[in-house]
Amino acid sequence: QAQLVSGGGSVQAGGSLGLSCVASGYVYCMGWFRQAPGKEREGVAAIDTGSTRTYYTDSVKGRFSVSQDISKNTVYLRMNSLKAEDTAMYYCAALTASCFGVPRSYEVEDWGQGTQVTVSS
Repeated sequence: QAQLVSGGGSVQAGGSLGLSCVASGYVYCMGWFRQAPGKEREGVAAIDTGSTRTYYTDSVKGRFSVSQDISKNTVYLRMNSLKAEDTAMYYCAALTASCFGVPRSYEVEDWGQGTQVTVSS
């Protein structure tokens, strides 16, 4: 299962950015992850495509939003009120089973290329 992520870029604190992730096949759960320099990769959000339930880690709740367009096999991550600590390489990853929370990085078998998000304060 391949994923192609696009979007990202640089923005000032308080600004917004959007990411898109196109999967090559059906996705049960799409997770969004990020990895800042010197830190471990962490899950930040996810959407279970069957139930459309969304999940967020505490640090992004109320600021990030996940949505999907099944017809396009595409999942979106809208990031509002961005903070400097949101600066990281962002990845999307398709999971082969339904998710019931934000997935952990060890649950991902194939990582695509990421996209850089830089928030300046």
